[in-house]
Amino acid sequence: MELRSVEELMDLLYAGRGAAAPDRLGRDGRRADLHDHALRTAALLRRRRPADKELQVAGLVHGIGRLLAPTAPEAGSATGAPDGGGAGDGAAVAARAADAVRGLLGERVARLVRRQAVTGEGRRAHPVDEDALALCQAREEARTDRSDAGVLEDWRTLLELVAARNSRLGAVD
Repeated sequence: MELRSVEELMDLLYAGRGAAAPDRLGRDGRRADLHDHALRTAALLRRRRPADKELQVAGLVHGIGRLLAPTAPEAGSATGAPDGGGAGDGAAVAARAADAVRGLLGERVARLVRRQAVTGEGRRAHPVDEDALALCQAREEARTDRSDAGVLEDWRTLLELVAARNSRLGAVD
């Protein structure tokens, strides 16, 4: 599924409210709500890298792959049935999210979303991709950071800005 508007993306992000990744527990043993986790990840990146708007947006959308195919089988499942109702392995989920946002938010956001999963699964990150590593670190920290990260509506303007910048760049090509 390719997202075509910020409104579609916002609806998908709101759909993450109350949804928890079955195979993802925070360090405190609680399942992370996808909606809150996305907000906390983006907020951490906003504090650390305030000028990097695309990185912040990647932090906000990195988990939508689980919402796009919530019943996809887990990798390595012999029966093909999901283990606990998961949405596939981390790399497949990230690829699904990256493909969904590429047209709307641009190649860099899609690349960051895809690479943060590879970095987070213990594989070696692309040698020069410190941004994907920063996203991965914020994602992991957001699992245990229970601070208030605001509301999703606060991110609409930034999503519209990144989408508009990407559409102008696409028109030039």
